[in-house]
Amino acid sequence: MINQLRIYTVPPHNRGPFLDRFRDHAARIMGTYGFRIQAMWTSETDEALKFVYLLAWDSETQMKDAWAAFMADQEWKDIKVATSAEHGDFVLGIEEMVLTPTDFSNGIGDSA
Repeated sequence: MINQLRIYTVPPHNRGPFLDRFRDHAARIMGTYGFRIQAMWTSETDEALKFVYLLAWDSETQMKDAWAAFMADQEWKDIKVATSAEHGDFVLGIEEMVLTPTDFSNGIGDSA
C-alpha cells in the first residue's frame, strides 16, 4: 500500500466554488475510478487557500491508471470547463508526493 498527498493552491476568491466543485463532483467521480480519499484539510492565508488531501492506493500502477481514467472522464472535463468559465482559474498550482511506508513505520511510539 502507498499513499499520495496532494496539495492544491487556490486563489482566495475561488475558495467556495473550488471546495463545492471538489465535494460535489471531483470526489464523486474519483470514487468511480477507485480513488480512496483518506482525509481532506484546508490551510488558509490571505494569499491563497491550500487544499490538501491524502489518497490510499494498492500500488503505483493502480494510482497512475486511476488518474489517467479520471482525467479522461468526459463528465469531469465538462465540469472543469463550465466552472472555469464561470469563476476563472481554480488551481494556481499542485504539489504531489507519493508516500511509501518504511519497514519500521508500524511500530512508531511503541515502548521497548
